[in-house]
Amino acid sequence: MTQHNNATNASNETDPWADIRPFMDHEVADVLARLSRDNELLDALTRFRLPRMARWAPSLARLFASRAVRREVKDVSTVYDFQMRIAHYMERMIRTTTDAFEVTGLDKLEPQGAYLFIGNHRDISLDPAFVNYALYQANRDTVRIAIGDNLLKKPYVTDLMRLNKSFIVPRSARGKRAMLAAYHQLSAYIRHTITEDQHSIWMAQREGRAKNGIDHTEPAIIKMLIMARRAAERDMVFGDAIAELKLVPVSISYEYDPCDVQKAQELHDIDTQGSYAKSEFEDIRSIVAGITGSKGRVRLHFGTPVGSDMATPDEVAAEIDRQVIGGYRLFPSHYLALEALGEAPELVARKAITRQDRERFNARLAEVPEPLRPYWLAQYANPVKHKAGRLSL
Repeated sequence: MTQHNNATNASNETDPWADIRPFMDHEVADVLARLSRDNELLDALTRFRLPRMARWAPSLARLFASRAVRREVKDVSTVYDFQMRIAHYMERMIRTTTDAFEVTGLDKLEPQGAYLFIGNHRDISLDPAFVNYALYQANRDTVRIAIGDNLLKKPYVTDLMRLNKSFIVPRSARGKRAMLAAYHQLSAYIRHTITEDQHSIWMAQREGRAKNGIDHTEPAIIKMLIMARRAAERDMVFGDAIAELKLVPVSISYEYDPCDVQKAQELHDIDTQGSYAKSEFEDIRSIVAGITGSKGRVRLHFGTPVGSDMATPDEVAAEIDRQVIGGYRLFPSHYLALEALGEAPELVARKAITRQDRERFNARLAEVPEPLRPYWLAQYANPVKHKAGRLSL
């Protein structure tokens, strides 16, 4: 992996993106020191690693956690150092929670090129983490990651994400004028990152995860991406604005989703009650579940850059969808879910299903509460129907 100084051209006297950009190398030491004293982070760590001590002696548990944090990062002085720590844990996670991790299409992209990777979204943290790991394995620089501010309700979460080269996507700005200003700032930062810093980015094709297994690009995201170019050039050509960002669709496929039951619960509640009440630490629990849960096989496919022959945001969104769905790998779990629903039997690739596949699927399905099973099955079945053009979006 090539070391890239995160303190690039974005840093200047005014630092117009200071409140949304990733941290720079000169900021790392102060952020790490702050994290080692953050009681909310220390409490979260102790609840996970020292649950009994956290309950009966919370101050002592925090002390142990603080020492562990300082010990873990004692040799970390740059963003690159921090990500090397993450790479170690990614290797262990892939080894212990996946059966295989396959990457395709990356070799077709220029090693030193800066791309805006825009992909389907199934897991809060792992989708970009797998992209980064694929780049790391190919000795390429990692991406800056777009993350919604709705996930950054705790200061320590914001610090950790920005240390890992995440930048903030505004979703909680109040009022049309404030939201428009925030999106202009975001668009300018993304354009600057790709065209000036020559640094790749990952962002999701839509707001929020595709909990029903249907991947679809929001044209509004494309409109946001070209805001900065439109503001700079009133007579801009739409296709040129798209081409300069070097949009590359990315498709990630999980044989099994560790958060599938939680997603089914949310879909069930929305369908039966009209809404879903998210608990305070649910996003953090989803992140932990995604990292620690069994995923089976994982496949990551990089597409080809979207060209300048696009005329509208809808056309760009359709091209991203085409490449994402085309690059999506269907596993036996997807076919077995479609079979269990009794839908489109002609789409079930029975020759691709082994006895072991069926046993594993049935064992997981048996653990799903009965009311949630239609929603659980739909998550896995929908990609089969989507690839076959059987879904009406």
